[in-house]
Amino acid sequence: MKKFLIMVWWILAALGGHAQENAENILTNIPYYPENVILKDTYIGKRCVLDLSYPAGAKGFATIVWFHGGGLTGGEKFIPGELRGKGIAIVAPNYRLHPKVSAAEAIRDAAAAIAWVFNHIGEYGGDSSLIFVSGHSAGGYLTAMTGLDKSWLEVQGIDANRIAGLIPFSGHTITHKTIRKERGIADTRPVIDSLAPLYHVRTDAPPLLLITGDRELEMLGRYEENAYLMRMMKVAGHKETRLLELDGYDHGMAEPAYPLLLNEVKRIVKSRQTSE
Repeated sequence: MKKFLIMVWWILAALGGHAQENAENILTNIPYYPENVILKDTYIGKRCVLDLSYPAGAKGFATIVWFHGGGLTGGEKFIPGELRGKGIAIVAPNYRLHPKVSAAEAIRDAAAAIAWVFNHIGEYGGDSSLIFVSGHSAGGYLTAMTGLDKSWLEVQGIDANRIAGLIPFSGHTITHKTIRKERGIADTRPVIDSLAPLYHVRTDAPPLLLITGDRELEMLGRYEENAYLMRMMKVAGHKETRLLELDGYDHGMAEPAYPLLLNEVKRIVKSRQTSE
């Protein structure tokens, strides 16, 4: 009986320790624009908010900013369950949507949300040098645009090179189809201009991990877009661009990609700790 009670005590202690390790605080609907901006635009007040999940009682943790998909016309912020309880913070912003605003306004909102994280994550115990940006589909496009075109974050007073890593899931690297639609251009006709991540390839960008579904199952040549971005980043001299293709998965490839995102965060965090 004594041995049994000792065993039960050890099991409960282990479970308690695991629960404490995975304990998190969750805050919802935090505005990421200043109050004076929100007061001028009710739609900004409604849409430009974020949710934050962060490990309880921890310090110096990494943060992933996660942008939802929806073609820049729909979708809602959410914190992926696969990313929770991993000892990192997750920030999930909403952003304004077409047709209520031009699709490019979503990029502006994404940059403002990222800037909020840089300016405030330290208040919750996070390390502002370990902020990663990711998202699926339209969220992947926003990830690449804010990380490669430095002008969006410059407006917010943030150097995009401070981002620890960019991990877009199946995002456009050409000009987004909704932006092309605004111009009367078919979604089967590619355009590369200043609203395309491909237009902003550069040597000094943060580490870039591109993840797509199977090239034969993806929508609208999404794998090939990302392959072209990878090649042009390498041509430009960027040494930390990689592309992963998830065989057998179509555009809805986020679930198998989450572990790859977490592995990339761990890899970069470890490499920075080793170099210190």
